[in-house]
Amino acid sequence: MKDQQALNSELTDVQVHGPTSIGWCSNTPINETMDENGTTSTQPNGFAAMDPYAPAHRSIESSDVETLRHFLRENNGIAGLEVCQPHELDRIARIFYRDGFVVVDKLLDAEQLDTWRTGCAEVLRDILAHQGHEGRKYITETNRLPHRYSYGTASASRQQLHRPEWASMVDLPTTTPILAKLFGSEDYYVWGSGGDLCIPGAVEYQALHSDVQENFQVSRDRLLQAIKTGLDTNGILNSEELDPRVRQAVVQRTPPMITINFLMSDLTWENGPIRQIPGTHAVAGKIPSQSEEPQWMRTSTLVGANAGAGVFRDNRGWHGATPNLSLQVRALPDVEYSAPWTSRRGVPRAMPHEIWQSLSSHGQAITRWTKSERGVWPAGAGFMHPIASVRRNAKAEQAR
Repeated sequence: MKDQQALNSELTDVQVHGPTSIGWCSNTPINETMDENGTTSTQPNGFAAMDPYAPAHRSIESSDVETLRHFLRENNGIAGLEVCQPHELDRIARIFYRDGFVVVDKLLDAEQLDTWRTGCAEVLRDILAHQGHEGRKYITETNRLPHRYSYGTASASRQQLHRPEWASMVDLPTTTPILAKLFGSEDYYVWGSGGDLCIPGAVEYQALHSDVQENFQVSRDRLLQAIKTGLDTNGILNSEELDPRVRQAVVQRTPPMITINFLMSDLTWENGPIRQIPGTHAVAGKIPSQSEEPQWMRTSTLVGANAGAGVFRDNRGWHGATPNLSLQVRALPDVEYSAPWTSRRGVPRAMPHEIWQSLSSHGQAITRWTKSERGVWPAGAGFMHPIASVRRNAKAEQAR
């Protein structure tokens, strides 16, 4: 009871920008995660694959952490990271198609940033409110490394579109023209909304991964999208077989999904900046494990991107989270968009009808597939917990 009271007190003033008292639980073992039932494991795969180079102790005063801190201070960040302004549509598209991601500054104004920071802090408080066991301050999320959470997967609905802070960001004056440029039209649609975060003391690297697998198939609709983005296909629209170079260009310029991760704080060398590996969004190669990847990939991070900015990510690109050795939460809430040529099958009905009605006409158009029926609350929406089985049971209970 005393530990729970201490945790509740700590979470009272939690925020996702500036100094915080949360994090840095030295009682949480390195590379430990939880399975779907909350049983501890140190041999996970996927998102929670162990970091073989992680410090031996989760303590800000540890000599191993200080060694890692020195390394990151000297090496972290993509040299010459290109940061665009929202109106630079051609430049944004050129970088995005080339690298599979692009950083765009000033997507959010001060009011929007403050609104989303408040919402992110409230949801984080719900995630961390459950007391850990055997001296651990927090419960680690199922299949994630310690001190790392997802606003999406930690929700019983796997979404945050039931919250006005997330829903209000699907159609912004700064982002909609960029999305239309990258997709070649305004016929894209919202798939979902969640995001990633890490609290101080997340000393492990997350393994590189891709959110969407490329099948290298080019349908007529996909080819049409490529043409709308400005790709010169030399009149081969009616050809039965595409030239291999044209096929590769089509694949490169037509991501099945684009996610915008919005920055709640500046990304620095020490607060867990996301790492992106340029040019990996349309390759068939195997993603290297942490023991295989070269050092430059571990430091290929977006250091220097500012709060209120966002990174437009081709979800096929290799990316991963990095150590947060700071005293700040690093939160990247997101909105996820699907290409016009992809199937609408399986889109989650995660946005309440009442919230959908508050959106602009374009916002309503791109979320029509993910809104629920009038008077129907999305299953699982609003229930947050790190353990998958607890979320699943809560969702089933709501459905009764």
